[in-house]
Amino acid sequence: MASKGSLAPPTLAVDTRARSRSDATDITSLDAGVRSRSDTLETRAVTPAGSFVSNVSNPFLTPSVSANPFLTPAQSDCGSSIITIDPDSALRPDPGTEADFTVENNPFAFSPGHLNKLLSPKSLPAFRALGGIAGIQRGLQTDVNAGLSLDETTVRSRVTFDQAVGRAVDELPGSSEQPASSESQPFLDRSRVYGKNVLPTKKVVPLWKLIWIASKDKVIILLAVAAVVSLALGLYETFGVKHPPGSPPAVDWIEGVAILIAILIVTLVGSLNDWQKERAFFELNAKKEDREIRVIRSGKSHIINVRDILVGDVLHLEPGDLVPVDGILIEGHNMKCDESSATGESDAIKKTPGDQVMAALESGNSSSKGLDPFIISGAKVLEGVGTFLCTSVGVHSSFGKIMMSVQTDVEATPLQKKLERLAVAIAKIGGSAAVVLFFVLLFRFLAALPGDTRSPPEKASSFLDILIVAVTIIVVAVPEGLPLAVTLALAFATKRLLKENNLVRVLRACETMGNATAICSDKTGTLTTNRMTVVAGAFAPSSFVKSEHANSKSKTVSEWASELPQNAKEALIQSVAINSTAFEGEDAGQFAFIGSKTETALLQWAKDHLAMQSLSELRANEQTIHMMPFDSAKKCMGAVIKVGSQYRLLVKGASEILLNYCSHKSDITTLESSLLTDEDRLELMSTIQRYAQDSLRTIGLVYCDFPQWPPAHAEFEDGQVQFASVLKDLTWLGVVGIQDPVRPGVPEAVRLAQHAGVKVRMVTGDNAITAQAIATECGIYTDGLIMEGPEFRVLSDEEMIRRIPKLQVLARSSPEDKRILVAKLKALGETVAVTGDGTNDAPALKTADVGFSMGICGTEVAKEASEIVLMDDNFTSILTALKWGRAVNDAVQKFLQFQITVNITAVLVAFISAVANPDMKSVLTAVQLLWVNLIMDTFAALALATDPPTDKILNRLPQPKSAPLITINMWKMIIGQAIYQLVVTFVLYFAGNQILGYDPNNATQQKELDTMVFNTFVWMQIFNELNNRRLDNKFNIFEGVQRNKFFVGITVLMVGLQILIIFVGGAAFEIKPINGAQWAICILSAVVCLPWGVLIRLFPDEWFAAIVKTIGMPFVVVYKSLAKAFASVGRLFEKSDRASGRDTAGESEKAVSNSHEVVSAEQETYPEIILPDDTEMAGNRPTIRIDDLEKGNLGTEKDA
Repeated sequence: MASKGSLAPPTLAVDTRARSRSDATDITSLDAGVRSRSDTLETRAVTPAGSFVSNVSNPFLTPSVSANPFLTPAQSDCGSSIITIDPDSALRPDPGTEADFTVENNPFAFSPGHLNKLLSPKSLPAFRALGGIAGIQRGLQTDVNAGLSLDETTVRSRVTFDQAVGRAVDELPGSSEQPASSESQPFLDRSRVYGKNVLPTKKVVPLWKLIWIASKDKVIILLAVAAVVSLALGLYETFGVKHPPGSPPAVDWIEGVAILIAILIVTLVGSLNDWQKERAFFELNAKKEDREIRVIRSGKSHIINVRDILVGDVLHLEPGDLVPVDGILIEGHNMKCDESSATGESDAIKKTPGDQVMAALESGNSSSKGLDPFIISGAKVLEGVGTFLCTSVGVHSSFGKIMMSVQTDVEATPLQKKLERLAVAIAKIGGSAAVVLFFVLLFRFLAALPGDTRSPPEKASSFLDILIVAVTIIVVAVPEGLPLAVTLALAFATKRLLKENNLVRVLRACETMGNATAICSDKTGTLTTNRMTVVAGAFAPSSFVKSEHANSKSKTVSEWASELPQNAKEALIQSVAINSTAFEGEDAGQFAFIGSKTETALLQWAKDHLAMQSLSELRANEQTIHMMPFDSAKKCMGAVIKVGSQYRLLVKGASEILLNYCSHKSDITTLESSLLTDEDRLELMSTIQRYAQDSLRTIGLVYCDFPQWPPAHAEFEDGQVQFASVLKDLTWLGVVGIQDPVRPGVPEAVRLAQHAGVKVRMVTGDNAITAQAIATECGIYTDGLIMEGPEFRVLSDEEMIRRIPKLQVLARSSPEDKRILVAKLKALGETVAVTGDGTNDAPALKTADVGFSMGICGTEVAKEASEIVLMDDNFTSILTALKWGRAVNDAVQKFLQFQITVNITAVLVAFISAVANPDMKSVLTAVQLLWVNLIMDTFAALALATDPPTDKILNRLPQPKSAPLITINMWKMIIGQAIYQLVVTFVLYFAGNQILGYDPNNATQQKELDTMVFNTFVWMQIFNELNNRRLDNKFNIFEGVQRNKFFVGITVLMVGLQILIIFVGGAAFEIKPINGAQWAICILSAVVCLPWGVLIRLFPDEWFAAIVKTIGMPFVVVYKSLAKAFASVGRLFEKSDRASGRDTAGESEKAVSNSHEVVSAEQETYPEIILPDDTEMAGNRPTIRIDDLEKGNLGTEKDA
């Protein structure tokens, strides 16, 4: 069936002048070497799918006309002077879409892939290659007048590609008859081949599966192992060993139970948070596009649900309609569409019926204008009526394809990955300490056996005590609070963010946003209101200006309107309401004016400030004689009404053009006209130019009274008054400036973001002049670089890297330009946030580190592609996310600082005291260590992870992606506090008898001393928790403490429980109550932690870094050997992690984790301290990299 035609691209004549998408498409003559039409048609039908070559897979990317994917993409054929007729290039499948071109037993001439080429992007060559509207009609076996037949089940005949595109008649004598099917389902073949207009719903992960996934976390498995060992030993110690009368109750099993409870809390809290987050998002999108539309079937109009639309349907279009499917315009009058949400084109796009476009293409008329017959899903009809033929539905439509492309699974958070590595490293160190302690005590136990006169059960119990001490140290070292701290911080932040209009869909985004360094913001609908508004006006002798520019010499629109007399208001209302094609309607359930953006802006101005009542009643009460539609040559429109015995011509349009038609001017207060002098004309031109420089669209309002209509001097054409003939000696009423205004609060939000070290860039489809004006008003554009998309996309990599740091505004940008910018910024090490509300923003939203979509005006595609949904569509809400993101990172670092301090002190105290004690028992018993463990893990996580952010959190620069978890400041506080706590504890333990005058042989006094050691140790942790509320070198550790009720409540709870334990917990904790003097010693020794913290903060960071460099090497040598010993255990965990990753992660996550594993395998598993002599300082916070202890990465970096 197939013949092999050449796939070489045709020779093109290219006009490289920049044109807007709605401009003319010039048809250029083909090279003489291009094949004849018949040859071309044959090749179209037979080129094998396997040989196709293309250069684009995203429906909104702009492909090159060449088959070379590395060439610079060209503009859409609807907006340039490029037309090819080579069907091989016009109908080639894009990579990854070849399956769309192959449909088994297809009775239609075209596959879904062929029809997709009409809008991937808009392609007139593809339209012509498919035979225009007539060819598509034949190929789809439909009728552009009568629509689909209501009786259709299976189609009766088979139409080939050649028959569809090569015949000019309706009858197809070569078509073959299809055997009748016994199936009675309507449109069976049509829905089988082209699908239905529904998208497959994304499955919601059930709660039980989320819990199962959370339980396979590496740290959770580590905790579970420790819990089982501890519980088994505890149960044996409690029930398997006989205890002498009067001995304290055995409660060793509590340790294992407590760890299991911690595991349960972590998995349940994290899973519930994920589940609630997904449910909230589905509630946000609960009102899916469940609307109805009018179609023609069997020659009659029917109302059907948008889900029931099929390829081949003929649909009606009216102003205000949201287009649900892709198609080709059949016929229409003055049809204009707003495609800003789908393509980024901000201007209204005029649509031309398909047969007119095809006729122009066939005639080779190079001066044809506005050849755009394409109706794109997601667009909105602004004005005009018409019908269009549906060509793609569901997953094959432009809207559906990009919606499916953004449905991906959620990744683990970067912070959680860092903490996993750190947790394993801490567990290795703790495990090493436990192993060393076990063997030291075991050798002492074995050495003492020859002289030991105890019974065998007593000896076994003594050995078991050694094992329990070793296991207890492991349990203390295992940081079960780390995952809990992250989970609680993220859960708390996402809940609070939802209250502040931020729906966090992906937890990763919350923490990532805290360190964002760049925001690429869309203009329309994000920085601006996406609603054209009258913001300035000049009506002699008064005027009004933007509210932010108002002063004592100028007035706002409200002040100006309040001083207008009623007759002036009525004159203005006449000018904008009668002379208008817009009408009243509803948009998203709210009252709105439907029509062009300019007309709706004028009507809203009249309604809000001129007291205009019902538009329909107003028009009914006026006697309208003649309506003159918009004249594109004169840039104006008009209406004639009868006013008393006279006839008034009302005209509105481009102000600079209308001014030339005027000879008089009107006083707005008295409505008396006077001669328009040259000085008046210059002043008005100056006002118009000033508005234009502020990127305002200027609309002039003029009128003229005639004693009769038509006037005597009017000229006629086809029995109608020629508009141009009456455009003379008009009276100037005034001029207004229309603009999509900047959202309130945006300039201040931009300023705060810049102050926080986040660079804001504007990326818009608007022209550079408008973009510059809005960017300047927002505070985005200062003295940087403004570029347009066509110029940006042709830059080399080197040029991009050189220019992007200075780039502040990217205008006339395509979705691909925005995506490239985001990708380049990420490649430069930036953490990029992107805002967008339209379908066209989805690629950039998905590429960014954090994507923000708009909850109110955002499309479903944008919401699905984003990580955070701004429920109020307000750019200022991004600052809230920035603050909470930083609060999450700070909370984890605060907890980490506290946790590691307690880890170091508890493990060393237990280790050294057990080795030094003749009975080989630690000064802190297993139950006491359990209480300390509870304080440093669960309680501290709750207290420190719930600190809300303050505005001061924006006074620092963001941390880069490579920044370690633990900074120099943190290490300084950790080591400084650990030294103090160890000194106090060991002084009390080893020298307490001498200092306090206790008798070493007095059991009561020794029990009191042990109680004081335990009490002092716990109180030091309580006071040190206050120290850890700050991560910097400032002194006020109580700042904002009253705002964190969790912290206050948990601190009070810990204090109360500790007092209770000392007085009534003697049996379980092996302590006894102490007196007031002993309490004073404990409290005073512990409270010194606070002034000691001040001294630590005063100690210069660079001195500390130098000391670490000098004395840290022995610790590194020790860690090398320990890390090597535990390397095999680590590899087992990595294998387990890889196995679980295959079950739960997406393909992209697999690639990332696998690359991590390859790197890990190639690196040594021990750290090196690398501290340069001239340690860089940033805000007095140099850092030591310790987040990759598992990989052996320990070094100093600049901490932003």
